[in-house]
Amino acid sequence: MAEPKKKPHAAPGADTSAASSSRVDDDEFPSLADLLPKEELDQLSTLQVLDLIARKLPPRHSAIVDLAYFRDRVVALEEMNDQARQALEKYDEALEKLRSPAFRVGTFLAVLEKDRVHVCVGGADYVCRVDPQLPLASLQIGQRVLCNEAFAVVQALGFDRSGPVVRIDEVLSDGRLRIGNEGGLTPVVVTRSALLAKEKLKAGLEIRLDPNQRVALEVLSVGRRIERSLEKVSELPWTAIGGQDEAVQAIRDTIELPLLHKDLYQRFEHSVPKGFLLHGPPGCGKTLLGKATAWNLRQQIRESAGIDRPEFFLHVKGPEVLNMWVGESERQVRDLFAQCRERAAEGHLAFLFIDEAESILGVRRGGRAHSILSTLVPMFCTEMDGIEPLANVVIILASNRADLIDPAILRPGRIDRKIRVRRPDLPGARRIYEIYLRDTLPLAEPGSSLAEAVANAHFARSPENEFLEVTYRSGRRDVLTRGDLASGAIIAAIVERAKGLAIKRAIATGTPGELTREDLLSSLRLEHAENDLFPSTDLTEDWLKLTDFDPENVVRLGPIRPRRSEPTGVV
Repeated sequence: MAEPKKKPHAAPGADTSAASSSRVDDDEFPSLADLLPKEELDQLSTLQVLDLIARKLPPRHSAIVDLAYFRDRVVALEEMNDQARQALEKYDEALEKLRSPAFRVGTFLAVLEKDRVHVCVGGADYVCRVDPQLPLASLQIGQRVLCNEAFAVVQALGFDRSGPVVRIDEVLSDGRLRIGNEGGLTPVVVTRSALLAKEKLKAGLEIRLDPNQRVALEVLSVGRRIERSLEKVSELPWTAIGGQDEAVQAIRDTIELPLLHKDLYQRFEHSVPKGFLLHGPPGCGKTLLGKATAWNLRQQIRESAGIDRPEFFLHVKGPEVLNMWVGESERQVRDLFAQCRERAAEGHLAFLFIDEAESILGVRRGGRAHSILSTLVPMFCTEMDGIEPLANVVIILASNRADLIDPAILRPGRIDRKIRVRRPDLPGARRIYEIYLRDTLPLAEPGSSLAEAVANAHFARSPENEFLEVTYRSGRRDVLTRGDLASGAIIAAIVERAKGLAIKRAIATGTPGELTREDLLSSLRLEHAENDLFPSTDLTEDWLKLTDFDPENVVRLGPIRPRRSEPTGVV
């Protein structure tokens, strides 16, 4: 066996002080393993280990300088590693985003369980989990939610600001809304969002749906109802309408009596007329009569019964109902009657006034050009005769050409009264002039005197007033004067033109000015000179119908030109 090695002995006389100091240093400065367990040493960074070694050395040890240099190198290396690590983490994060699947946006519909909700994504329904970090109370019906690749709701995005606009057809008993087939949509039933949970909705309102068409999000408006309805009917007593005493009395008998004397009508079992037609030449006050009916009826009920029932006057211009989209015109007709029924049920006096009625209620004919009338007229008849009664709703039609309206509309039971609005005669024209020549104007004479003078000049059977020459089949000829073609619109235009002449003269003279008789007579001549327009021969019949004359026996219509003055003598 090998002998164990023996420790070498110091040579005799050798210096043993260095060896003894080395042993002393080893004893004074223990190793790292003696200072800390290996597990804790493994948790220290390289710089911490170097600092630990540096603290073991004496204060002026020669290795401290080397350790400081080494420490700076390690610090620079670690900073470079940190920068590289941060750059690598950014690249990894960007790469992870590019590789991750897209999130899906859905519409929140309802809470099913504690951590499960009903969500519609892309038109399909899903029962989704909810991220525990997302409070379930923060989700509202109709809100957009973000779903991850596992179809778990991870974020609430608020309410969508876009979506199809539809109209409510019916509000169901449980608050849901039935939407009609318009804008390419099939009839559907939708729920209310949290935004509309407490809103009072009714048929006819325009609402916006979410893109999935499952929830009503917002009330936009009432469509064209605001444009058609007059919020307040202007004050217009019967005395403000001149030259139409016969028409006014017929309207009052048709509309006012059934509402003011209900007991008598019930006793005699007399049915109340549903509506009436105002027909006659243009400019004679048909629209004015319709508005006056609404205002005066309210006043009569207030005076007789002491009840103030506000009027709801729905003014519809016939051509605006026509629409190029299939079914849209018919829907608007239904909507007009629905509005009137709603307001009547609320206690209003509902009036549906359709101006230029022949444009939408014309005689039905075959062919594609008139196909829209083949559906509009039956729709109108159905609404008037429908199951839903037209209680407290007055239908007023106005037309210049009643002969063009379909007979099914004008039959008794629908439009019960046909009231002729005629051109004013001399007394009627004088009354209209008095209405426009009010005492509040700066008049040179009393208004009644000016009205009488200009009315007499307007209706004078004098050569300068001759306007048209009419030839009948029998050979008889007749001459129409300016008074034969008078209307309320022409009289209003004459007065306005006279005001313009007075204002122009006041500006030229620098005086306050007054409206004189000569201003009215001059404006009368200028007004008829500008309206000296005549139709071509093939349009004579239609033109005569508009002028309130029977064209059946007329064969020729021509203007009367001013005669040339005769020469006084021969030179």
